[in-house]
Formats: sequence, C-alpha cells, structure tokens
Amino acid sequence: MLLPESWLRTRVNPEISTEELAHRLTMAGLEVEGVEPVAPATSNVVTARIESAEPHPNADRLRICQVNDGSGQLLQIVCGAPNARAGLVVPLARIGAELPGGMKIGPVKMRGVESSGMLCSARELALSEESAGLLELPVETEIGQDIRRALDLDDHVLELKMTPNRADCLSIMGVAREVAALTQAPLAPLAFEPVPVTLDERLTVDVQAPDLCGRFGGRVVRGVNAHAQTPDWMKRRLERAGQRPISALVDISNYVMLELGRPSHIFDLDKIQGGLAVRWARQGETLALLNGQTIELAPDVGIVAAGDTPESLAGIMGGEASSVTLETQSIYIEAAFWHPESIAGRSRRYKFSSEAGHRFERGVDFQSIPEHIDYITRLVVDICGGQAGPITDEQVSLPARPAVGMRLSRCRRLLGIDVTQDEVAGIFEALGLPFVLEGETFSVTPPSFRFDLNIEEDLVEEVIRIYGYERIPERPPLARAKMRMRPEAKHGPHALRRVMADLDYQEVVNYSFVEAAWERDLTDNVQPIELLNPIASHMSVMRSSLWGGLLANIRHNANHRQPRVRVFELGRVFRRNAAAEDGPLGVQGVDQPLRLAAAAWGPALPEQWAETARKVDFFDIKQDLIDLFGVQADSLSFVAQPHPALHPGRSAQILFKGEVIGWLGELHPRWVRQFDLASAPVLFEVAFDALVQAHVPSYREVSRQPVVQRDLALWVDEAVTWQSMLDTIAAERLQQPELAIVRDVRLFDVWRDAGTAVEGDDKALFKKEKSLAFRFWLQDTDATLDDARVETALALLRDALVRQHGARQRV
Repeated sequence: MLLPESWLRTRVNPEISTEELAHRLTMAGLEVEGVEPVAPATSNVVTARIESAEPHPNADRLRICQVNDGSGQLLQIVCGAPNARAGLVVPLARIGAELPGGMKIGPVKMRGVESSGMLCSARELALSEESAGLLELPVETEIGQDIRRALDLDDHVLELKMTPNRADCLSIMGVAREVAALTQAPLAPLAFEPVPVTLDERLTVDVQAPDLCGRFGGRVVRGVNAHAQTPDWMKRRLERAGQRPISALVDISNYVMLELGRPSHIFDLDKIQGGLAVRWARQGETLALLNGQTIELAPDVGIVAAGDTPESLAGIMGGEASSVTLETQSIYIEAAFWHPESIAGRSRRYKFSSEAGHRFERGVDFQSIPEHIDYITRLVVDICGGQAGPITDEQVSLPARPAVGMRLSRCRRLLGIDVTQDEVAGIFEALGLPFVLEGETFSVTPPSFRFDLNIEEDLVEEVIRIYGYERIPERPPLARAKMRMRPEAKHGPHALRRVMADLDYQEVVNYSFVEAAWERDLTDNVQPIELLNPIASHMSVMRSSLWGGLLANIRHNANHRQPRVRVFELGRVFRRNAAAEDGPLGVQGVDQPLRLAAAAWGPALPEQWAETARKVDFFDIKQDLIDLFGVQADSLSFVAQPHPALHPGRSAQILFKGEVIGWLGELHPRWVRQFDLASAPVLFEVAFDALVQAHVPSYREVSRQPVVQRDLALWVDEAVTWQSMLDTIAAERLQQPELAIVRDVRLFDVWRDAGTAVEGDDKALFKKEKSLAFRFWLQDTDATLDDARVETALALLRDALVRQHGARQRV
C-alpha cells in the first residue's frame, strides 16, 4: 500500500520527521518497507508565465518566449515544446538551476538567439515518463514560487506492508487513527456535510442473499457532467497512491476508497433496467467485467443484477455493461457491506485481483455507509454537478460485535511488564475502542471497522503496540544456569545425520503430504490418512513411509542427468492406531513415529580409476546400515521377507534385538519402470527409536594370547538361511562354556552344485543344496590354545548346526 505523507498529514500532523513516522508505524505493526520522495532533488526551478511566444526566425519548431518569473524583468527563452503559448503557467529552470540527472542550466544561444533558462516538461523534472510538452500548471498558480512548494515535491510516499488482519488500516483515515494513537497528535475529523436532496427518486434494491450482503446503501444522482476534469489535487493524491486517474466519476470512487477505506461502485443509471437484486449467481451466467475479462459465474459467487442480468461482481469489480462513460448523465452510487467470507478467494479463482475485493475479504466498516455515500455525493456534485435523491439503506444482517474481555493480570503476565490500569485505559481511548471496566477486567466492544479483535490476546497486542515494544526492558534470565550432561546411552538426531553424511548420503526434507497412489503401491496402505484441505491434488494423504519422497528425489535427479544419487531423510510418518478404528480420526487416533530412510541409485562408488564401475546392490546398503548401527550392529538380524515395494528375492525385514524395526531391499522392477529409472534403487527404512540407543563403552581385558583361525564348510538345504545358522551359533556360545573362546564367526564363501541325486520309487529326484564356508576366530585371555580345545569347540558348533539345520560337513 502506497501512502502519500502529505495526504496523511491533512488528517493527523504530528511534529515528527518522516523517518520517525516510518519507524513508529513499523514498531506498531504497520511495517514501512520503504520511503521514497515523490520527485528527485532540484534547485532554482520556479513557476513562470509565458507572456508571449513568437516563431523563431531561423527554425520552424522553435519559439521565442518572453517569460515572467516574478523577478520584475522578462526573460527571453527559446523553447521547442509544441504547447508553448502565451498565458501558459509552467516550470522554469533559471540560470544556475540543477535538474534531476545532474543537468545544470546555463545561458545558451539557439540558432543565433540568446536563451536565459529552460521551460520544463514533467519528464525533465522526473515527475512522469510523458514528454508531450511543457508541464501545464493551473493559471491561478502564484508566479515566482519554488516549484517544489507549488507542486508539493518535498512530499514522501511510504510503502506499507499490511498484515491480513489489519483491514482497518487500508486507508488514509485508518493509518491516521494509528498515528494519532501513537503520537497523541489530534485527529482531524472528516466533515460529512449532507448533500441537499432535490430529487424524489429511489432505485429499488432487493437483497435476496443475507449471507452475501449485510447492508446495502445507494442514491440516485442526475444531471452530472462526466466530462468534468478531475481536480489537480485529487489527481496528484491518486497518482502518488499508485492509482492512475481515469475520469472524474471513477477517480472520485477510487479517491474515497483510498481515503476512507470505503470501496464503492458508480452505475450508469440509464443502463439499468428496473431495480437491483443482490443475490448469488446462477450456474451458467456470465459477466463482462471492467478489466475486459468475461467470466463464467458459479453459484457461490455474489452478484448485483438488474432483472436477470448480472451487472456487477459483488464486492470485487463492476460490469462493463453498466459502467460510467464520458456520456453518462445519471448515476447510481452504491456502497455496501459484503460479508468477508462471501468475497474471500473469489477473485483469485478468476485469476485477477482488485482493490475492492482486497478490502472486503478482510472486512470493511459497516456502520458508516450513509455518511460515506454523502461524502461521495458531495465530491460528485462539487466536481461534476447534478442533483441528488435520498439515500436508501437496506440493513439485512450486520455482524455481531460481542465484547471481548481482557484481564489486566493476564496482560501483565503475557507482556512481562507492569503496565498500569490507567495506561491501558488511555491506550484503548486513543484507539477508539469503547470499554467498560469491571474490577481489573476491560470489556471492550470492537468498533465496526475492527474485524481483528476477537480474543483476549488481540487486546493485549493492541496494548503493547501502542505502549511500545521498545519500552519492554531487557532483563537477563533469572533461572540458574545448569549444565546438562549429554546422555551417553543415546544418540541424538544430529549425530545420526552426521553418520549418514559420512556414509556419503545427502539429507533431503520432503513434504509429509504424498500421492495416494504411493501409499497404495509402495506400502499397501489402502486406507491412508486423508487431508480435508490438501495444498495440491497430488498431495492428498499423509505418508506412512518415507520411501515415496526419496524415490521422487531420485527421479528428479535422474531427469536432470545426475548419474549417482544417495539421499536420506529423518522425518515422521503417520499411521492409524487402534484408537482410530472405532471412532473419528483425531490426534489420539494417529501414531507419528520418527523414521530414518535412505535410498541409493547408480554406481556404488564415484567414478575413479582404482575400482571397476558397478551398480549399487543390496549388500552395499546393508553394510551402510550396519555401519550406521556401529557396535550395536551385533544385535541386528535380517530375515528374507516380501514387501510390496521391493524385489521379491531381494528384500529383507530388519530386526534389532528380535524386534522388527524396518525394511531393506531393492525396488521392485514394476516401480522401477513406473518411476522411469534406468536401474533399481536400493532402500532401507528403520525406526528412529532403535537407532537412538547407543553403546556405552565398558572395560574389557585385551588378551595377549595369539588368535587361532579355523574354517568349516557345511552342506545345507537351499532354504536354510545364513541368519538362522548364525543365530544357532550365538545360542550355543551362550550355553556351552567351552565355546567362550570363540571370538567371531563370518561367512566367507557360498557355493552351489547342480543338485544331489536322491533315489525314488521310479526316478531320481534332485535335492538342491548349497555349501556355506565359515571362518572362526578363537582366543583365550589366559593361555595359548592347543589343538584339542580348538577341535572340541569346532565339533560342538558343527554338531549343533547338524542337529538344528540338517547340515553335513563338506569334504
């Protein structure tokens, strides 16, 4: 919002500078984003009158002007402007003047004729981009006065950034009320002098939609002269406020909107057949707007219609059919109160915005409609002439203004300062907020122009805005500082992020809202948590897995020719719990666990000379997961299980201390094709609660005895998993004292034969087996191991594997 300072100071004129005014407004919540002068600096430029203008003897386009600058002696100036003529009052740059851009004026000779100065256009003074001729000033302008004083060029324009709740400040009067309250300067009231009623004519209005329009006022004015010129003072204020002058009637409507915050509309009365009806639009109706756009109306859009013909988009923009032109002679001035919820979002639906809609969807004063109509009428009659009829005022459904209570103790507690009762009362009086004091409770009735005062905290905000945020004392905290020890038994989220970064993953943060198809396809979640008001149609449900976002990240990078992607995310997922099954979905019916997920795609290693390029595989990511758990990885186990998002033979369930904590695997080929990827990513997702557990180091004696290595190869059935055999070994180590010397065991080879023949009744059958080769590390802390102890330990382990898994030793 652009706010000319000179216009504001006609209503309230505190004795403070422009910079101080901008600062106080900003600190009161009306942020001033910038302060700009209306014109660059100039010097020695005055108003002057051309007394005569004769053709130049040596140039067709030049004129020799005799100019009166108020000094008592005529100046001879050669001018090439097409509108230079006798009697014209224009700006004159005298000898020695300095114009915008650094131009300095000196005596010159033009085609043999002396010229003592320069007559200026608006462009030469940097007042406009137009350069059609000299800037024409009113003929009654005093001659010889500084042009900056004559045109008020020392004015400034403040650019305010309004918050959506402060609709009352979208006008000169609204900001003036704030300035008066902040500075205690007197507020000059605007005189609403009634216009004499000389016509007995009314236009019938039928308000058919009380939920659209709460109050509708208007009056007929006949005999106006639409060709009348808008006064220069009004044009100047409109231009500095960012409005382009159009015609007198349109300019008056815009002027009152900027000054009082009252959007209005002026109809050409002769173009309206019958009365007006205020209603919701019907499906299929269309309306040609003033901006040249023809829109198709919907049943939730309000209109003002004449008969069955829509004439105006209620509270937003008038229609072209009933707009005023230079031929207009009779008008109908309309000012109404439109309920904010009936206007909000309508103009954005049609991809445009309007000053009126911007104000009405935030709330406009509904009590001052008759006075504002009188003010508009006064300007119309004074500028364009005409005779006015009586004001019609239809009050249908005005908003209730219930009192809002504010406890003084609550105010002090929220602000942290001991503001007094008298100070609070003075602030409310300065803001024009009527109140009743009951004990220490202020019961404030919000005025009709304040739609932002609804709860106790709103009134507390009003108090501190006017009291001054800068007056809140800076007090150091009184609580005793206590150093808290970081728990050794837990990892924080930042520690896990550092580990993932060390493993060559980059962190991403994705939306918690995802496509419903992702939930159905990737997690087999047929009843996801749906959003009532999604921000986009493809983000309509809450995620129950982080994989969808990671795969979208990989696809995005692949489409931008990134050959290798490794990403991870630490975030929450959302799942229904048992409480949601019997009742409506609420906070109590949703689990929001924190999960860590990662995905890798492309080469396993960056391109280099030392390693052969290969695609990342299941075991690469499994090792990353083991490294993530660190010393806790001994409690990890992996069980081959199918998952709807993963490759049927390359997926595993992740267990930690026997509890399922997540999944690991390669993306299913079906989803690889759907995401249009050249190869399959490998993913994992685990519960944060499992990762947060840290291993606390404890002392253990380091053995000085040598380590003995032994290998053991066993045939087992193809269905026997390495994890199950490892679990058997771990169980035996706990139960058999002789196995205390076994320090570690690893699988180092897997070999498969074509099959082993088994005799049957009529033909040979083949049983599929595999050979698993184990390497054992054995060590005692007290003595060197001899062969007998080593062989005994290996025999116990072999017998347990034979007994539990039907293994047989490979020879």
